[in-house]
Amino acid sequence: MTADLATAPTTTDPTRVRTFVRRNPTLIVTGGLLILITLVVMLLPPFLPDPNAADPVNRLLSPSGEHLMGTDKYGRDLFSRWASAGRVSIGMTLLITLCSVALGTFIGLVAGYFARAGRVIMRIVDAWMAFPSIILAIVFAVVVGPGMLSELLAVTIIFTPYTARIIRSRVLGLTTRTYVKAARVSGMGPWKTLAVHILPNTLPLAVVQCVLLSAGAMLIDGSLSFLGLGISPPTATWGNMVADGRTYLQTHPTMVIFPGLTIALFVFLLNLTGSALRAFVDPRARMLLDQQRRQRRARR
Repeated sequence: MTADLATAPTTTDPTRVRTFVRRNPTLIVTGGLLILITLVVMLLPPFLPDPNAADPVNRLLSPSGEHLMGTDKYGRDLFSRWASAGRVSIGMTLLITLCSVALGTFIGLVAGYFARAGRVIMRIVDAWMAFPSIILAIVFAVVVGPGMLSELLAVTIIFTPYTARIIRSRVLGLTTRTYVKAARVSGMGPWKTLAVHILPNTLPLAVVQCVLLSAGAMLIDGSLSFLGLGISPPTATWGNMVADGRTYLQTHPTMVIFPGLTIALFVFLLNLTGSALRAFVDPRARMLLDQQRRQRRARR
């Protein structure tokens, strides 16, 4: 889910960014598709029929010109629900990711800068990461109860340690830099040192973590919704659309295929985008890509 990004560069050269993007068309393609899907689900719903409007006369229709994805067991237009569900699923994924990365970054900064507190914090983090994420999310959702708030709290708490561990690794390297030592000698307080000299140099890692964790957040959001432990109907999510359609998988497979494939495609694109961004901020990954590129040229 995450990777060792502790060797990220401290600065971003605009020329190097343009060169990297030009040499890695995968980033353009995957990023463009992610933006396209997001724009479609964010902009279309106001122009579509009410996703919760039932029409029993037209229930379980196959895809047609009037109903692009058909209708469900209540006669609701599946394309309208797909677009509306995308708003909820992508919005929830984004909210979970931002909360977990922000909290994990704060914990990582504290754990990396304050040695004594860091040893205690990291032992807790290591123990927490030993448990499977999806199992912890299910247990938390069962204890707290289904709903948007419980899902947000559950998945945020689960994903926070991954970011905390990576940010701490970066901070440990930054604390040995000359400018950080000079700031300490000059009398600058620890929190100001963190804010002025260390936090800006961890932001590239935080951005990459946002992309990498978004894929996991999308999967867990879909899983919880599918199990009835996430956002509850009639609010549509891609996960509970799959759950609604599983009964009709043999007779009306499109009820499952469209939302299910969308989740798979979105997660796939997020992983590809995150891997490309990781290659930009991690010198070792960038060296590996350059080596592979040279090998391909040599075989031609």
